[in-house]
Amino acid sequence: MTLSDRILMGPGPCNPYPEATEALTRPMLGHLDPDFIALLDETNERLREVFATRNALTFPVSGTGSAGMEAAIVNFVGPGDTVVVAVNGVFGGRMVDIVERSGATAVAVDHEWGQPVDVERVLAAHDSPAMYAMVHAETSTGVESDVAAMGAAKGDALLLVDCVTSLGGVELRVDDWSVDIAYSGTQKCLGVAPGLAPMTVSERALERLNPRPRSWYLDLNMIRDYVTGDGARAYHHTAPISMITSLHAGLGAVLDEGLDVVRRRHRAAGDAVKSGMEKLGFELFAAEGHRLAPLSSISIPDGRLGSRSEAEVRSRLLVDFGVEIGGGLGPVAGKVWRIGTMGHTARLRNVTTLLGALDEIVG
Repeated sequence: MTLSDRILMGPGPCNPYPEATEALTRPMLGHLDPDFIALLDETNERLREVFATRNALTFPVSGTGSAGMEAAIVNFVGPGDTVVVAVNGVFGGRMVDIVERSGATAVAVDHEWGQPVDVERVLAAHDSPAMYAMVHAETSTGVESDVAAMGAAKGDALLLVDCVTSLGGVELRVDDWSVDIAYSGTQKCLGVAPGLAPMTVSERALERLNPRPRSWYLDLNMIRDYVTGDGARAYHHTAPISMITSLHAGLGAVLDEGLDVVRRRHRAAGDAVKSGMEKLGFELFAAEGHRLAPLSSISIPDGRLGSRSEAEVRSRLLVDFGVEIGGGLGPVAGKVWRIGTMGHTARLRNVTTLLGALDEIVG
């Protein structure tokens, strides 16, 4: 079995769309070449369509999703600001860390893992925060939370949303849901290799942009003159040309198929994983009614694996069958599997392979 035969169904990178992979091999352009600038502009326009926004500042941050998270925080809050962060998994906790490093005060609203964000509790945590921050699709738990409800109730505060595991695979309406700042990653439902963090920023948020954020590389005051400038672009950093070319192609594949069709495909594959795992004697971890389509969190009942550890089963899946799934994090490490059906991987044939392999391993 070659590496190219593997089916990536973990919580991290998925199998990329063929168009996105082929785009990585195209001849290199300069990062200020007019043809590249035109391609970047078209990539940004495709991102606006997927984010469902008209925000002018919509572009791929040169870094993975965590760079998008940091850019989304350090550019808008700092010393003297309070940020209320909904924490219902690993990535809400990471937001708290970045808020504190920015010099702002973080008010963490902790939730039980596997549960969605409780909007009322988040709103009650502080009477006038500068920002509310939440994760739309929590990768560590497989839970989807109600962003629209948070946007409707945020008041004067900015609303920051982590869309890493939702963009392209789950309904997301940045403008209609009053989201001020959102970021994602390329490696999940967009079906592109990891390396970029699509981001969008509202005009309302730009009015509160820090004039000198605690980051040079992620300073949007400088970056926006490169990605949204007219005529000559201000040089900030050397853009990752091949990755942006690949994102352009991956977005094209998604939009050619149709966003609604892609989302239905993600839902069908996720539903098949969940029902199939229950038939094999496993349980669903995420709260009913809030189970994420692109990533299924599966509880492992005591004794279900016999004498095998869950890590041994995952290892055999990878070595013998070429299927990668993820283990649990934090308090659910060793107790939960995370199975991704994202991007090009979100196909029923991959689910059938996984379920058949697990049945052979654990019976």
